[in-house]
Amino acid sequence: MQLNRFFSGPGLFLLLFSSLCVEAEVKEVNAMVGSDVELRCVYPRRSNFSLDDLYVYWQIVDEAKTVVTYYLPSANESSTIHVSNSYKNRAHLSPDLMKEGDFSLHLENVTPQDTQEFKCLVFRMSTVLGKALEEVVRLRVAANFSTPVISTSGSSDPGQERTFTCMSKNGYPEPNLYWINRTDNTQIDETLQNNTVYLNELGLYDVVSTLRIPWTPHVDVICCVENVALHQNITSISRADSFTGSMNTERPQEIHREDTKVLFCVLAALLAVVVVIFIIVLYRCRRRPCQSYTGPRAVQLELTDGSAKLAAWKHRCAQAPG
Repeated sequence: MQLNRFFSGPGLFLLLFSSLCVEAEVKEVNAMVGSDVELRCVYPRRSNFSLDDLYVYWQIVDEAKTVVTYYLPSANESSTIHVSNSYKNRAHLSPDLMKEGDFSLHLENVTPQDTQEFKCLVFRMSTVLGKALEEVVRLRVAANFSTPVISTSGSSDPGQERTFTCMSKNGYPEPNLYWINRTDNTQIDETLQNNTVYLNELGLYDVVSTLRIPWTPHVDVICCVENVALHQNITSISRADSFTGSMNTERPQEIHREDTKVLFCVLAALLAVVVVIFIIVLYRCRRRPCQSYTGPRAVQLELTDGSAKLAAWKHRCAQAPG
């Protein structure tokens, strides 16, 4: 009875939160915002476990040791351990898998705030709460930034300043943003740009960058948003007309789509030419029915008819009176 009280009371917390002699190896897992992820914590040797013998505990590696979820034997189900509200109904363990030594955490609907280190602790009552397993998993969360949208302002007169503004939203983690001069593919001096990065109501990052450069005819710049976690660069191209100052933003997907349309038109035109040629040939063939080659035979017939006529004429001449 006293042992059960120890398991269900402050003694359990003192044991779980006590310092551990050996640091667990940190494993890294990547997940996208809004997805589900599994944080692995598996006993290294094939073994069967009794649920009544297990104490499984997942927490965040921080000063507060925030509780994510836990499992206690049925004899201690009345124990009250405070689980963080942000993980209620999102963090789950599988009792059936735990019987086979798999204590992995299934985390649903990942958020940017889940970018943490999670610790898995497994104890066995049969060994007087001897530690059976410890794993640390570092979860890295990411979200794709939207394709940058570029706008421009300023005078189109020579000698004046032109301003470009680039905006991208709903990404994670905090991005890097830089401008490129497409004429020579060099990065534009960062002192000419002003970046503002902030968290929105979704807990994701929005970024706005303002670039001010002297007026240049046919200016051509690229706005590049870099997501370090995803090893990804998302770019947009801005072309400003030197006379009107108007600007078109070309997105990579749209450029590819236009190229596809041009290729399709060319192929359609070639196909139409082939069809027309086929129709013309077919029409001529129908107007002049197919004839077998009878050239030599026709000549022979004509010569034969001529010889017959000549013989008949000679015969009539021979019979005529002198």
